[in-house]
Order: sequence, then structure tokens, then C-alpha cells
Amino acid sequence: MNPEVATTILYCLVCFFLGIAAVYVWGHYHAARRGERLRIESEALLTAAQREAETTAAKIVLEAREKAISIKLDTDREIAQLKEKEAARDRKLDAREDQLTAGRESLQKAQRGLEGSQARIADQMRGLTTDRAELKRLVQEQQQSLEQTSGLTEEEAAAKLMDSLRDELEHEIGAAVLKHQRELSRRVDDQAREMLLTAMQRYASPHTADTTTSTVGVPTDDMKGRIIGRDGRNIRAFEAATGVDLIIDDTPGVVVVSGFDPVRREIARMSLEQLIADGRIHPSKIEETVEHTTQDIQAFIIKKGLEAASEVNVSGLHDRVIEMLGRLHFRTSYSQNVLRHSIEVAFLSGMFAEMLGMDGEVARRAGLLHDIGKAADHELEGGHPKIGGDLLQRHRECAEVVHAARGHHDELVTEHPYTLLVGTADACSASRPGARRESLERYVKRMEELESIAHRFDGVQQAYAISAGREIRVIVSSGDINDERAAAICRDISLTFEKELTYPGEIKVTVVREARFTSTAK
Repeated sequence: MNPEVATTILYCLVCFFLGIAAVYVWGHYHAARRGERLRIESEALLTAAQREAETTAAKIVLEAREKAISIKLDTDREIAQLKEKEAARDRKLDAREDQLTAGRESLQKAQRGLEGSQARIADQMRGLTTDRAELKRLVQEQQQSLEQTSGLTEEEAAAKLMDSLRDELEHEIGAAVLKHQRELSRRVDDQAREMLLTAMQRYASPHTADTTTSTVGVPTDDMKGRIIGRDGRNIRAFEAATGVDLIIDDTPGVVVVSGFDPVRREIARMSLEQLIADGRIHPSKIEETVEHTTQDIQAFIIKKGLEAASEVNVSGLHDRVIEMLGRLHFRTSYSQNVLRHSIEVAFLSGMFAEMLGMDGEVARRAGLLHDIGKAADHELEGGHPKIGGDLLQRHRECAEVVHAARGHHDELVTEHPYTLLVGTADACSASRPGARRESLERYVKRMEELESIAHRFDGVQQAYAISAGREIRVIVSSGDINDERAAAICRDISLTFEKELTYPGEIKVTVVREARFTSTAK
């Protein structure tokens, strides 16, 4: 081998081993430094953990100490409250013991007083026994003396005295009974009058003179031709669908609807108004409109029946009865709407019944349904009382309600007091001024008579009848009539009313002597 090559190889091997040794030393050095750094970090972490543990322990100790103090305070407070309650209980027991002691002393004192009273009563009883015996002896002696004087025994004298007393008592009893009968009759009349007036005053229902119209306005005469249709087919279809007659004459702007059934007449009127407003008038459109209107009227009838029952607080009516009740909205009697009349009678009947201590609900029910037969009197035979009674009986209304419907016009023997109440309420509703057309005419005539009589006297300028004819106010001229003459006119008018008029109650005449002074500023 070449010495130079061997030297090179040896040099390389030496360098290699030296490099390995340097790497080993460098790695050992870095490992030692890393271990030292880890040791220092662990010591720091351990120190921090110890410090944190000490802080936590101190905090826990502090919280425990505060909690212990709080518990001690609560315990001391509870102990104080218990002591206070115990002291209050002791005071209450002491007060009760004092009361018991005072009560015991009072009882002892009362017992001593009672013993003294018993002793006094015993002495009085002994004295009364002695006095009774003496009184009995004196009565016997007096009785024997009376028997010897009168010649009658005790039994005969008692019988004679009883006969005399009986005759006197019979006479006094008869006079007293007659007096009380008259007084009772007067009181009954006054109470009945007061009840009628009170009920009528409490229910002052406004009257509306509803009348079913049978005329429909048309805009032009050409519309009348369209209503008639070609060869009269439209009018025939309308009359067949509604069951009424259409009267189309030369009267401008009016078509008359004629029919005996108010509901049919209302359906026809509304249907005709809708057809005129729509403008399309032919048989199919007529049938469609009448059908829709019939449904609307039926719903309206049910609504009116339910509203009437709800207004008078009557429940549990059959659907058919509610429907017939709603149909009364389209019925009038002497211009008085029958449904409003029935509601008014229901209120008045209920008030009468409650004042008499009877069932107000039954009375209102009977009053509301008393004219139900008028909803079908054109469909069935017989008067409306019989029709209404049969209808209510079929739908299982109570006997009082059925009898009130049948007998409210005094056509039957009264079996139930509610029938009398309904009849009275019916008369009150129908006869008050303004309720019906005939009454209204008499009312207006009476007012005119009052004013015309006042105008007969000289010096009367104006006369006004007010308060439904119960008062008249007369205005006289202050220039022509003095105070004395005004007083004389007032009395003369009152005397004339008494001679020429027939009226219930009183008429108040007031004469006003009017003076007017007029001045114009310019």
C-alpha cells in the first residue's frame, strides 16, 4: 500500500471518530441543558401550584369562617325569636290565668248572690201559698154569697154570661169582617193599579208603526216592459216563483206587489228590487234571485227569532218555534208590529209575575209566545189563539205557556194565573196611546178637542195639549186680559172639560198671561 494513501485513510478515520465524539459531547451537553430547563420549569410550576393551593385554601377557610359566622348569627336570631315567643306565651298565659282568677271570683260572687235569691224566693213562695189559701177561702165565701143573692148556681151563671158574650162577639165579628173585606178590596185594587203603573213605567217601549210596503219603485216605464217580458213570460215566472201578484198599471214609477202572506210579499219585493237593480230580467234569473232572496229572508227570520228570545231572556225554544217567532216581524196588527208587541207583552208579564211572587221566567215565555199563531193563521184554519196553542203543544211547551196562548183573549176558562197576566199585559200593550192605529186616531181627536175648547174663550191666543192630553197650556193676551180674568178663564175651561168630555184621571189647565216687549237697535 502506498504510504500516502494509508496516511490519508488514517487521517480520515481519526477525523471521523473525532466528529462522532464531538456530536456525542454536543448532544450530551444539550440534553443536560434541556433537563436543567425542564427542572427549572417544573420547579416554577410546582411553586405556582403550591401558591395557588395556599390561596385556595385560605379562600376556603375564609368562606367557611364567614359561613360559620352567618350560621351563628342566624342561630342567635332564631334563639332570640324563640325566647321572645316564649316570653309572649308566658305573658299570655299569665293574662289568661288572671282572667280565670277574676272569673272564678265572679262566679263565686254570683253563686253567693244566687243562694241569697233562692232563699228570698223560698220565703216569697211560702208567703204566696198562704195568700193563695186565704184568697181561695174568700172566693168561695163570695161565690156562696152571690149564689144566695142571685138564685143561680155557678154553672148557670157562666152559661148565661157566655151566651151574652157570644151574641156581642158575633155582632162585632160580623162588623169587623165586613170592614176588613172592604179595606182588603180597596188595598187589592190600589196594589193592582200600582203594579200595572209600575210595570208599564219600567217598560216604556218605543212604538214603531211598521207597515209592510207593497210597492216597488221603477226608474223608467221601459223597465215595466222588461218586468212583463215578451208575451208576459217574465211576470208569469215571477208570480209562479214568489206566489204573489204583480200589478203593473199606468201609475208612473211604481209596481204593486199583492199577496196575503207577508213573508212571500217581502221576498217578492226584495227580489224585484234586486232584479231592477241588476237589469237582467228573464225566467232563469228570476228563479235564481228568488231562491237567493228566500234563503236570505229565512236566515233573517231565524235571526229575528233568536234576537227576540235573547232580548227577553227566554231559552230552550224549539227551532220551529224560533222560526215562527221571527216571522212575526213581518206581521202587523192595526199598524203595530206583532213581534215588538210580543216582546213588550213578555216584559210586562215578567214584571207582573215578579211583583206577585210568581215565576217571572214562565211569565216572560208565555208573553213572548202568546201571539205565535199569527205567524201561520193564513195557512191553517181557526183563530190565532188556537193555532198558537196547538203549535206550542206539539213542540212540548209547558201547560202554562200553551194555555196563555189559547186563552189570552178570554176564549177559555182560566186555569192558570199566567193566562191572566198575559191577557193583562196584552191589553196594556195594545191600548196605550199611539200603539195602534185606532187608538192613535182617538188620541189625536182628543188632543184636538182639548185645544178647540180652549180657543172658544175670548182673549186666548194659543192653546197646547201636552202630556198625552193630561195637561193643556193656554196663552192669553196680557193687553186684553188681566190676572183676575185669566184666573176666571182657567176655571171656565176646566168646567167646560168636565161637562163636555169623558176622560180618565185629571186634566191640568194652566193659563199663562204673556207680555211681550220688542225693541230694535239701529
